[in-house]
Amino acid sequence: QVQLVESGGGLVQPGGSLRLSCAVSGFTLGYRGVGWFRQAPGKEREWVSCISSSGRSTNYADSVKGRFTISRDNAKNTVYLQMNGLKPEDTAVYSCAAAYGQICNIFPSTYAYWGQGTQVTVSS
Repeated sequence: QVQLVESGGGLVQPGGSLRLSCAVSGFTLGYRGVGWFRQAPGKEREWVSCISSSGRSTNYADSVKGRFTISRDNAKNTVYLQMNGLKPEDTAVYSCAAAYGQICNIFPSTYAYWGQGTQVTVSS
C-alpha cells in the first residue's frame, strides 16, 4: 500500500522555523521526484518546491526562495522541507507528492501519489 505521511507541522511565531518530513512507504522513493504543495483556506493549491530523484536538482517558488530548503534521504525513503523565516502568509496545509518520474515540476497532474498534509500556522 502506497503511503506518504507528512509530519512536523505546528504553530510557530513569525520568523521561526519548522522542518517538515514526508515519509514514504509502499514504493521506492529514490526513483521519483518529490514536490511540496500548500493550500491556505479559501485559496488554490500552490506549488512550493520540488526535488529530483537524485536530489541534484531543486526548485522553489519565488515566495519561499531563500527561506525554504528541500532535501531527501533516499535510504530513509524520506523528503524534508526546512522552513526558516516563516511569515504569516506561509500558513497553510502542506502536502508532499511523488512524481510519476525522476523529474518534478509545478503541475499537480504530474504527481502520482499524495499525502494528507500537515498544518503549518504562523502567528504571534
